[in-house]
Amino acid sequence: MAIQLSDHFTYKRLFRFCISPVIMMVFISIYGVVDGFFVSNYVGKIPFAALNLVMPFVMILGGVGFMIGTGGSALVAKTLGEGDRQRANRYFTMLIMLTAFAGVILSVVGIVLMRPIAHLLGATDAMIEYSVLYGRIVIGFNAAFMLQNVFQAFLTTAEKPKLGLAATVAAGVTNITLDALFIAVFKWGIAGAALATGISECIGGVLPLIYFLRKNSSLLRLTKTKPEGRVLVKACVNGSSELMSNISSSIVSVLYNHQLLRFAGENGVAAYGTIMYIQFVFIAVYIGYTIGTAPVIGFHYGAENRGELKSILRKSVTVMSCTGVGMMIMAQLLAVPLSKLFVGYDPELFDMTKHAFRLFSFSFILTGMNIFTSSFFTALNNGLISAVISFLRTLVFQMLSVLILPVIFGLDGIWWAITAAEISAFCISSIFLWLNRKKYGYL
Repeated sequence: MAIQLSDHFTYKRLFRFCISPVIMMVFISIYGVVDGFFVSNYVGKIPFAALNLVMPFVMILGGVGFMIGTGGSALVAKTLGEGDRQRANRYFTMLIMLTAFAGVILSVVGIVLMRPIAHLLGATDAMIEYSVLYGRIVIGFNAAFMLQNVFQAFLTTAEKPKLGLAATVAAGVTNITLDALFIAVFKWGIAGAALATGISECIGGVLPLIYFLRKNSSLLRLTKTKPEGRVLVKACVNGSSELMSNISSSIVSVLYNHQLLRFAGENGVAAYGTIMYIQFVFIAVYIGYTIGTAPVIGFHYGAENRGELKSILRKSVTVMSCTGVGMMIMAQLLAVPLSKLFVGYDPELFDMTKHAFRLFSFSFILTGMNIFTSSFFTALNNGLISAVISFLRTLVFQMLSVLILPVIFGLDGIWWAITAAEISAFCISSIFLWLNRKKYGYL
């Protein structure tokens, strides 16, 4: 029997509903990792470093889609909880149209500005051409990337998480296959990696669009609508924490790269790039869980079912805590084989990456709880608190840590910075949860 947003969610039902978005996000992160694997092993560490250098800018542009998806799906889920399905479909259609339009505009802007942006990000003479080539090709597919990010959230809200998983698997298989073909067989280098990513994003973005354009059995469908500025602004403000997180993470990545170039040279950037690829897989579990729980939280908030909000929060805290400890232990155990997979061809780089990942792994204990808390407030349509948590966690605390700790601990201070930031963010998240307990009735 299909699970509905209006159901009471036991642990079993919660896991069943969230498993598809979790697998979907893990799969997305894995086929992103495949890009890095092929470039690092078949093209070289300089192109690999160049790819990692421009990735923050690419993610900022694509993150606009994630903002619209998370903020918009929370608004749509709340509207569904209020019992107005027709209005929810109007909102949904508006947000899809906004995503497609913004995606095209940002593609043009990104392609034009790619070279000065690459210089601004710190590309060396050896890296600049690789950075510009990869960035321009990938950004050319930005509209599809944004639609993919939006539909990840809306398919769960539409009670069709398995469809989202199917689209993601299709995109992932496409990316992995084309990476092997374009890079290992055709020898197209970093351009091949960019094309493989772009084509796979078209699969992930267009397949769900086709589904919603046709008659379907989900809660949502595309319908006639007209722009409502208030609704669009509310959705974007509500999802601003996700965009803030994306922008902040990208800015911090630039700062990390700057510090690493200073303390460890291009090897440091390559090691950090490897850790980021691996981190994407671990963090994807947390993000997938929040994609699954957000529409449930939003629906019951709209229906004023405080008992269910209490239940979901309590269960989610337990899940995030246990998963965090498990992630840390797994990262410690996998540090050697994963580092060898990416940079085993260079003994010095391998040793640096292995050591760095082991220090970095302690951050996973609290990362999930911080990500969930931010998403929790987004689902409650409180974009301000969600944005504050994300802003402090991903920008302020990390910037302070990556600037201060290396002065005390040298290169190791850079690897410890993320853990220090997560501890600080956990304190802030806990304070916000406590202060707002009576307003929303979840404690």
